[in-house]
Amino acid sequence: MAKESSHCRPFFLFVRKAVQLVYPKIKVFGTENLPEEACIAVGNHSQMHGPIAAELYYPRPRLTWCIAQMQVLKEVPAYAYQDFWSGKPKWCRWFFKIMSYVIAPISSSVFNNAAVIPVYHDNRVITTFKLTVKALENGQDVIIFPEKLEKRNHIVYQFQENFVDVAKLYYKRTGKKAAFVPMYLAPRLHELHFGKPVYFDPDTPFAEERERICDAMAEGITELADSLPLHTVVPYENLSPRQYHTNKPREVTVSHEEAGC
Repeated sequence: MAKESSHCRPFFLFVRKAVQLVYPKIKVFGTENLPEEACIAVGNHSQMHGPIAAELYYPRPRLTWCIAQMQVLKEVPAYAYQDFWSGKPKWCRWFFKIMSYVIAPISSSVFNNAAVIPVYHDNRVITTFKLTVKALENGQDVIIFPEKLEKRNHIVYQFQENFVDVAKLYYKRTGKKAAFVPMYLAPRLHELHFGKPVYFDPDTPFAEERERICDAMAEGITELADSLPLHTVVPYENLSPRQYHTNKPREVTVSHEEAGC
């Protein structure tokens, strides 16, 4: 985890409190599915909603994976623009390029003082894994939002599979099988749901195990979403709200056809 700077900590707490005052209260369901020991919660990103809801309403001590660029002042603008706003209409992109620089000092201050683990996509990724194992050993859950810009279904995008690698290191260090728990956030329902855990199997060839756990988490999140009342799904990708799907697209299609729409 990034080292906290004491002079920035009050600012982070102020920002956190301000967000909590304006962000809708989230009801949490399925906590009985969380194992007694620390686990890895795998959730849908839901744009900014996943990390915010996790920060404010996750029910146990935890650390959250956070892309390392959001902690580095000079790296925030390029990453923020590409990840959040590059899909905006061309006529207004200039505004969001400016905004990417405006938020840079806020982002670096917040993410260097929040309960996060920096995520690297180079040879420093071993640091991410070691910090994750340390957190689990200390009894802290770890939250991961592993989606990438490749659609899987009407609920989640495909996952970056390498997050499962931490289970291999955790087993090597502790002899324990890491538990992965699917977590679905429904911002429009103001609800956070946990599914049943899936445990790492060290006896299965690792490539197969990585795929199995990724599929189990993606399908677990999808099943949680599909089990809920009809609602709009906020996707990982920064799309126009007009492009959002519901959790029951077939039902919507059928109802429209029956109504002659």
